[in-house]
Amino acid sequence: MIEKTILPSGVRLVTESLPHMRSVAVGIWVAVGSRYEEAELGGISHFIEHMLFKGTKKRSARQIAEELDAVGGQLNAFTGRESTCFYARVLDEDIGVAVDVLTDMFFHSAFASAEINKEKQVVYEEIKMYEDTPDDLILDLFTSNIWRGHPIGRSILGGVALLDKLTRADIVAHMKSHYTPERVVVAVAGKFHKPQLMELLEPFAAWRRPAAAPVTTTPEAKTTRRNFSKDIEQLHIIVGVPALPIRHDDIYTLQIINNLLGTGMSSRLFQEIRERRGLVYDVHSFLGAYQDTGLFGVYAGTTPGKGEEVIQAILHEAEKLKEDGVDEETLARTVAQIKGSLFLGLESVSGVMNRLGKAEIDFGEVKTAEELMAEWTKVTPADVRRVWRGLWRRNSISAVTLGRRILRPDLRSLITKGAS
Repeated sequence: MIEKTILPSGVRLVTESLPHMRSVAVGIWVAVGSRYEEAELGGISHFIEHMLFKGTKKRSARQIAEELDAVGGQLNAFTGRESTCFYARVLDEDIGVAVDVLTDMFFHSAFASAEINKEKQVVYEEIKMYEDTPDDLILDLFTSNIWRGHPIGRSILGGVALLDKLTRADIVAHMKSHYTPERVVVAVAGKFHKPQLMELLEPFAAWRRPAAAPVTTTPEAKTTRRNFSKDIEQLHIIVGVPALPIRHDDIYTLQIINNLLGTGMSSRLFQEIRERRGLVYDVHSFLGAYQDTGLFGVYAGTTPGKGEEVIQAILHEAEKLKEDGVDEETLARTVAQIKGSLFLGLESVSGVMNRLGKAEIDFGEVKTAEELMAEWTKVTPADVRRVWRGLWRRNSISAVTLGRRILRPDLRSLITKGAS
């Protein structure tokens, strides 16, 4: 059963007890990510994520790693555009170790100058690795051009020049203004005893810090059609449109469209572009949904000389769904696929913890798996056609390519010719 408890500090605790498991996952989620950064501090949220592993007042970075390793546990973190998560997974008997280490990192990180300088070099290498991974790099190019001029479009990693200027004072000030109780969710899933957990989380219950509303504006999507040059073997492509915010009533319909078009081996894009035409190894669609905006895109990597054909095939499948819609049988099969993915993910305590934390951060509530299935099941073929026709419009279609060959004709004329 999913339970939500508001601690005296305002921190939200969401839990799901799974007594048949032997492990437990604990995540500390903060509603702060790259979109809440000032331009001169780009990448600071991600850098803070790194720094929380680099030593506290009572533990060195090595001791943090060794304490979880000693019990066979896992400790990690990730940063997104709107949230950051620090998490651990351990055997149920070691929940005290996991919570103690996470709490120490969260409240008592030292941010030693020597560690800051050393970690900057680590993040520089991460940025270089990212830039050497074209299917990651093209996504940054796509979002930064669609949302150019707005923080949500910037790279989560930031840039070398920005990190060079980052100081300990910047880190402390950013945490003080953004890491506040009302923006924190603690998510716990697996085998645990609630009274013991509440005792372990006392530092979060006793935490006091004035609330500070995040300063942000709603991004305005801009249509972009650009070729970027890079000396790589494949031509990497993203074609997409602005989409729906996470709390929109039609988000469940759009999730079905995403599955139908480009998730899995039976999807329309995979079957047409890889299986029937043999043009790609990887083609898939993706959906990014945020508090006030969203993005739907299709990624493909292909031989440079096949780029135009791949883009035309993507446009053709998108247009076919727009014109013909989907029949009841196919829709039911897609919903069954989503159901399978959902329930398979819930067989992992980490998967359950992630769902709890993300749902509470994004929606302010956690729906049960059955409630989510009810939302998808009530979507009709008419809903699919209505939502897709509202989003997939010629003037809204953006496209970005990355590779050695510049497409000819240019992307603008290619999109105009291939979409109606």
